[in-house]
Formats: sequence, structure tokens, C-alpha cells
Amino acid sequence: MTNSLLFDFTVDKATKTVFITREFDADLSLVWDAFTKPEILDQWVAAKPWTSRTKFMDFKVGGRRFYAMVSPEGQERWAIQKYTSISPKTNFKLFNAFADKDENPELPGSDWDHTFSEQNGKTTVRIAIYNESLARMEKMIEMGFQEGFTMSMNTLADLLATLSGK
Repeated sequence: MTNSLLFDFTVDKATKTVFITREFDADLSLVWDAFTKPEILDQWVAAKPWTSRTKFMDFKVGGRRFYAMVSPEGQERWAIQKYTSISPKTNFKLFNAFADKDENPELPGSDWDHTFSEQNGKTTVRIAIYNESLARMEKMIEMGFQEGFTMSMNTLADLLATLSGK
């Protein structure tokens, strides 16, 4: 992993949106797969020492991903995502909400917009996370979202280096 790769995390309370930009030293197809295939996604999306376990994922418009973040002690924190828009290898959008083990969402949730671009063998991912509730966004930040997501992005960078042989 190269430390010179772009990483920006900005919280905009006025718009109730978190903006994340992260550059990876990997080609677009591999980075896209890391965000859209559960067997790769589960390897990086949880902040260590937690792990991710996808129960099911149907990556298509109207499809869903139901997964748990699992603590080292086995505690599960479930979430459900519904894919609302997909433009292959360019952009996808989803609605994300915490849920119980029976797939009942805890509202309000948040809208995630992922945009992918590649230049000179490096892929940039831009993520905008809009929360309809400022209180929900503030709770998310208080729970350590920035630290956890930063750890996940670093884990992904390391995984991509391994998968791409760089």
C-alpha cells in the first residue's frame, strides 16, 4: 500500500452527508468487484477485530444484501442494504439501515452513492452517505464510523495489493 494515495473523509452537517474519497493502486474491475461481490466484500468491510458475514446478496437494482458485523465474542450487528441504481463499473446507489436478525430495518437509514473512476492504473472511489436525520448521522460518527471506515479502507487497500499482485 502506498501512503501517497488520496484519502479524504469530510462530514457536512448542513447537508447531513458524509463524503469519502479513496484512491486505490488497483484497476477498476478489481475495485468494483471488491465492493460488489460478497466473497471479497466480507474480507475487508468490517473494522478489525470485527468481521463481516453476508447472509445473502443479490447485486441488482431492487436486490438486497443482508449481513452482520460480528464481534470477536460473536455479537452480531445486522444491516440491510437495498440497491436502488447500478451503472456497471461506474456507480451504484443503495439504501442502508441497521436491522434485526429477522431483516426488520431500524429506520431512519442512509443513502449511499458510490462512484468509481480509473486513471493511470489507479482507481478512485467517491462515496456520499446522505442521512435523512442529522441525529442518525451524529450517532454514526459518535460510534466511531470515521475510524472504523478508515480501518476498512486500509484493509481493502492491502487486500487489493494482494489480489492484484502489487
